[in-house]
Amino acid sequence: MDKMQKLKKEKEYEKYVKGKTPRHNVWLDMIKAFLLGGAICTLGQVISHYCEFRSMSTDECSSWTSLTLVLLSVLLTGTGIYPRLAKWGGAGALVPITGFANSVAAPAIEYKKEGQVFGIGCKIFTIAGPVILYGIFTSWVLGFIYWLWTLAG
Repeated sequence: MDKMQKLKKEKEYEKYVKGKTPRHNVWLDMIKAFLLGGAICTLGQVISHYCEFRSMSTDECSSWTSLTLVLLSVLLTGTGIYPRLAKWGGAGALVPITGFANSVAAPAIEYKKEGQVFGIGCKIFTIAGPVILYGIFTSWVLGFIYWLWTLAG
């Protein structure tokens, strides 16, 4: 009897989990991510073309495009719009520069109530920190391999 009760509880729990687990339509999620990521990239291209129209150099266009996208991402994060866009578009919001700016700004906003040092200072890179750490480490390893490769001829 004990085994039967255990099986019954397991089935009840399984039913409960299925009821609480959100269901996703993968194709719809991919379309949304494509649309949001495409919109962000299109905005970046529009900014870049505007800079070219203003007769800026390629480096200046790239800099202004990056700065503008980061600024917009931080402003939209601060106003609560970017998180809603990210919820709707999923991975499409992770377009590198805007997603990274959001991952730095969001913890800063969330932990500001804990103070400058123990709030913002300690927790600002909770999301972006691993990306920075492993990005720098990987760059170092690849640079070292490249250096050894050039020594070998």
